Amino acid sequence: MNFFKDLFRKINGMTVYALVGPSGTGKSFRAKLLAQKYGIEVIIDDGLLIQQDKILAGHSAKREKTYMGAVRVALFDDKRHRDETAKVIQKLHTKKVLILGTSEKMVEKIATRLQLPPPSEIIKIEEIATREEIEKAIRSRQVEGKHVIPVPAIEIQRNYPKIFYNTIKVFFNRKKTAAQNSADKVFEKSVVRPEFSKKGRISISEAALTQMVMHCVSEHDSQVRVKKLSIKTDAQGYRLIITIDVPFGTQLTGKIHNLQQYIIENIERYTGILIEEVSIIIDKITQIENNPIR
Repeated sequence: MNFFKDLFRKINGMTVYALVGPSGTGKSFRAKLLAQKYGIEVIIDDGLLIQQDKILAGHSAKREKTYMGAVRVALFDDKRHRDETAKVIQKLHTKKVLILGTSEKMVEKIATRLQLPPPSEIIKIEEIATREEIEKAIRSRQVEGKHVIPVPAIEIQRNYPKIFYNTIKVFFNRKKTAAQNSADKVFEKSVVRPEFSKKGRISISEAALTQMVMHCVSEHDSQVRVKKLSIKTDAQGYRLIITIDVPFGTQLTGKIHNLQQYIIENIERYTGILIEEVSIIIDKITQIENNPIR
């Protein structure tokens, strides 16, 4: 897979950048400024393909009525959505693309689904925004439910009038001579209030996530016994550490890798949460049992 990605990048001369940070920290607000700095022509943000203030393809995750639905849209989970967007990207013959996401895994998944090479440079929100700016953005998200889409108001009012809230303008101040000041740009961004932000966010308890993991393991292979499960969370997603017993005769390398993928794909598909890592520890090799795990 990596061979074909590298080949694709060499043939097309495309460079993919990523802007990463937790939800609500101001990524969309700063996306255009970052694109200007690096000379990036195309931005992929929350399910949209944006070029020079125009929405070229996709549909916004902000229009979804549930938070989990928004996550799926942002990840291009729907085949038709990602295929349509990928076709437009291929027709553009663009050289630089910026993908926004909450974690490195998320932007890598988006790149793969849109048939793009993996990000060659990952910028963290902390590198381009101060702590005060990030905290202000988080308060705006949590208290007022405000989200930013990096396109002018006219684009949002035409495509998503029901969620449009306000417009803001940001002056991009570059160091220039007096004769060059006229070339400075003012970027217009749209503020929206999605339906899911009014209803609050849905979270998943460790007990519920544990039940889902147990079900996935049992469904994938009823002879594998889960002995211990640890769940860790951070801004990038969930990390699972699973200790198991496996029956004698198991082809460990392939079977364990398949189990990891099965757990990740099913939990992400049905919940919308991101599983950053699944570590599996084999504690014992047991005799084959006929009775399924309960």
